Amino acid sequence: RIIMKIKKILTALSAFTLGIQLFTTTVEAEVDKSQELVIYTNSASNGRGEWLTERAAKEGYKIKVVDITGAELTDRLIGEKNNAIADMVFGLNAVEYEKLKKENLLAKYEPTWKDEVDMTLGDAEGYYYPIAIQPLVLIGKEDAEMPKDWTDLAQETYKGRFGIAGLNGGTSKTILASILARYADESGDLGVSEEGWNVVKAYIQNATIYAQGQDYISELLDESNTLEYSMMWGSGVLQNQKERNVKFNVMTPEIGEPFVTEQTALLSTTKKSELALDFINWLGSSEIQAEWSDQFGTIPANKKALEKVQDDVKEFANKMKPQELDWKFIGDHIDEWVEKVELEFMQ
Repeated sequence: RIIMKIKKILTALSAFTLGIQLFTTTVEAEVDKSQELVIYTNSASNGRGEWLTERAAKEGYKIKVVDITGAELTDRLIGEKNNAIADMVFGLNAVEYEKLKKENLLAKYEPTWKDEVDMTLGDAEGYYYPIAIQPLVLIGKEDAEMPKDWTDLAQETYKGRFGIAGLNGGTSKTILASILARYADESGDLGVSEEGWNVVKAYIQNATIYAQGQDYISELLDESNTLEYSMMWGSGVLQNQKERNVKFNVMTPEIGEPFVTEQTALLSTTKKSELALDFINWLGSSEIQAEWSDQFGTIPANKKALEKVQDDVKEFANKMKPQELDWKFIGDHIDEWVEKVELEFMQ
């Protein structure tokens, strides 16, 4: 009898212990939202940073958004490696994140919305995850006759008629790479044929290169201005059309548009990893990505969010075709390509 009683007690204790374990695994620990979360991003322009700060505050987050252009952002994170300021980063493309991975600046993690995105767009090892898809396009005035491709802009007839951003920004750099990648040549200078460099030289020297902070959209819409075309990221097209009540013509090359996927990552140097991960879970959720799209015209990587977005975003996304690009080839050469262009072609 004593043995039977002991067995019953042990069984009861075992069940009680299991119940405690199940309870502790299903109840999430509260993160300390009183801490300030420092976020570095290249996607805070045109009111994005302010909107995100205010929206996050409604959920109890205290965030500081630091807006830095793409290439400069990567360099800054590497430069601050031993005296880190930022806790997380979002907006960069895979080429920039691979540089951060090599510097051991990213931490592996798994967001709650992982199964809602196409992970062929993200990192197979789990260091960064997609949140928005950005086709990079050439826009023109509504009645403008559009070129058929970026390479057309190397023709003399387009000199002074189109504008591009400086090569310190991700959009301009990626478009440059999408042109050069077509002319891959192992025996060529920096892996590119002579023909490719001639095309890029003419493209750069025909372009008007915007100054930092220049309102080039207003200049594009100014009928007295010679500027007829401008490079633009996808969400910028939709946002500017809505805010300025205009309609842009958009070039659709047969080869497709270079697509970049904005990603989010947790920095290995942060001391607030639990809070940063909690914020990433919120930021990439279908609810917030749908709201972000409604505000700024982004194409969400989150499939559930894409179902909720406005019709103009769906229509724009359906018109775009991604250009097939060898991102490893681009990643291996992009910095030296930019250096060559800046030193040899920019006047």
